[in-house]
Amino acid sequence: MILTEAGKRDDGLISKLTEVWEASVRATHGFLSEAEICRLSEYVPEALRSVSILIAAEDDEGNPCAFMGIEDGKLEMLFIAPSERGMGLGRRLLTYGIERYGVRRLAVNEQNPQAEGFYEHMGFHVCGRSDHDEQGNPYQVLYMSL
Repeated sequence: MILTEAGKRDDGLISKLTEVWEASVRATHGFLSEAEICRLSEYVPEALRSVSILIAAEDDEGNPCAFMGIEDGKLEMLFIAPSERGMGLGRRLLTYGIERYGVRRLAVNEQNPQAEGFYEHMGFHVCGRSDHDEQGNPYQVLYMSL
């Protein structure tokens, strides 16, 4: 598994990472309807292009299988292909973000208890809560800090 900072974010890379996002969301965000996933997916390419730090993990064939985005010490996104879940890649990515880019904060959907448990296991604790996500959608969000 190779971790690389995505310097050139061409359409091919953005498309592959969007596929990882969608597969990951379908596996972990059971609270989202099909229509909501489709609506949210429209915003993913721009989010991938605009986040300051984008780290992608590649499988042995060089295909992206996970990624995280970081902005000013905050983990903005962390998504892992379903085939790679439970193999330590999330831990590896987050540890890299903490050590190299000073990640100390994140937000996670409250309806995603696996992610909340993962972040707690990694040393984060809940320090706030909102009834709406950062886009104003009615998804409860937990704010966590290290």
